Amino acid sequence: MNTPSPHSAIVLFAHGSRDPQWHHPIQSVAARVSQRLPGVPVRCAYLELTPPSLAEVADALVAEGVQSLRVVPFFLGMGRHAREDLPQMLAQLRERHPQLQIDCQPSLGETAAVLDLLAEVALGEK
Repeated sequence: MNTPSPHSAIVLFAHGSRDPQWHHPIQSVAARVSQRLPGVPVRCAYLELTPPSLAEVADALVAEGVQSLRVVPFFLGMGRHAREDLPQMLAQLRERHPQLQIDCQPSLGETAAVLDLLAEVALGEK
């Protein structure tokens, strides 16, 4: 993993839900990332049903002096949200904040490490 620069932030981007308990796992991941990268802002943002939105988080981070974002989509597959909605949102952010560097990672379910971990969990190995 590339360590973000001092003016970078990480945004964990998920679908969202009206159920407040749904948010616990993504918030737990954010806390774990923060522990591993003290001083790097780590925020959660949501597509719908839950605030804050990706735009709200990005606006706040830019106001704090952040110059680059690593967006991590918390989707298992490359469905419409990851394939269409997220790229449109990122294009709007780039338009609104042309100075902001945005690095969008693959959806979590598209990464070999996550697929291997899910297989291990399914097999009872983790």
